[in-house]
Amino acid sequence: MPQSDLRQLFSHRHFIRFWWARMAGIMGNQMLLVAVAWHMYDITGSAWDLGLVGLFQFVPALVLTLPAGHLADKLHRGRMFAACMAVQAALATVLILATHEGFASRDLMFGISVVLGAARAFQMPVQQALTPLLVPPELLQRAIALSSSGLQTAVIAGPALGGFLYAAGAITVYASCGALLLVSTLLTLTVHYRHSPSTHAATWSTVLAGVEYVWQRKVLLGATSLDLFAVLLGGATALLPIYARDILHTGPVGLGLLRAAPAAGALVMSLVLLRWPLERKVGHKLLASVAIFGLCMVAFGLSTHFGLSLLVLALSGAADNVSVVMRLTLMQMETPDALRGRVSAVNSIFIGASNQLGEFESGATAALWGPVGSVVAGGVGTIVIAATWLRLFPTLARRDRMQG
Repeated sequence: MPQSDLRQLFSHRHFIRFWWARMAGIMGNQMLLVAVAWHMYDITGSAWDLGLVGLFQFVPALVLTLPAGHLADKLHRGRMFAACMAVQAALATVLILATHEGFASRDLMFGISVVLGAARAFQMPVQQALTPLLVPPELLQRAIALSSSGLQTAVIAGPALGGFLYAAGAITVYASCGALLLVSTLLTLTVHYRHSPSTHAATWSTVLAGVEYVWQRKVLLGATSLDLFAVLLGGATALLPIYARDILHTGPVGLGLLRAAPAAGALVMSLVLLRWPLERKVGHKLLASVAIFGLCMVAFGLSTHFGLSLLVLALSGAADNVSVVMRLTLMQMETPDALRGRVSAVNSIFIGASNQLGEFESGATAALWGPVGSVVAGGVGTIVIAATWLRLFPTLARRDRMQG
């Protein structure tokens, strides 16, 4: 990136404040997810229950995300994001009390997962739709790449720090999560922009306007559905506690490093994209990045060496980040601001389905075939999806530039 463009991007102080707020909030959220997963596995020792944690997060997100997108086009997006962070800080407080008083249980973890899913339903469309309001259009792709670098830094530091702190006890992790989420809440409240709320009443037609918009634009439909099916099949996050303990023979610190490895690769790739934005043949590069992600997951599934597992997870994160930056940039460039909340909500459903429902799929197939069979089959399925989308969405495959 030319130095003048970098200075110009950093001169938008409200974007930078939101960047820091997102990083603190996501770091706290990632620490919370690591702690809840390890805590659940300590309580039950069940792959099925680890998968159910993902399902209990996905269902409320699926139900609430489209209405949340409509609200994101009507209400102040910064205040909505701050409210989501505050709810998660409250959950961390509940977990502190439950652990200290000895009533942390399987049912409580499921209840926490439901509320986390509901908070995510509002958080995701808001944070995606807010960024274009904080920078001019000519800086949007680079702003998304910089946002991705902050996101990946948080995702690296969060799980790794969570794993180290869990060795000192679950309460230590939950307290740290609560502090970070509170900082994110307060910092987001200082972010200002010109708020132009949608004047449309909440009807089925207006709530579903984002769905209709994506359906009619095959480039957006192909890009978002590609992520849905690829990560749904290829994700292995829910099984990382099993790999850490039973296959790679490490503890919570090792689990934190495994959770952080994809983000490390994604961080490196986001910095590459910040310096050298993708300009030509973006469709083919998007499909190729998904196929590479699938190959990495096959390698991870077969690996019994901790170092090799970290390496292929990092490579999978780098490939996935190419998809993330390209998909979000295409979505924001192709969508008018009056619909960004609702279109972002559709994208959030696809992301939520690929992550939370993917965790359930991983746990269920691992219960049937074992963790190795589950991960390898999912990686192969991801490669097949990339090849299939090449034929199903030719306009996406032929897309040359980000801005059509």
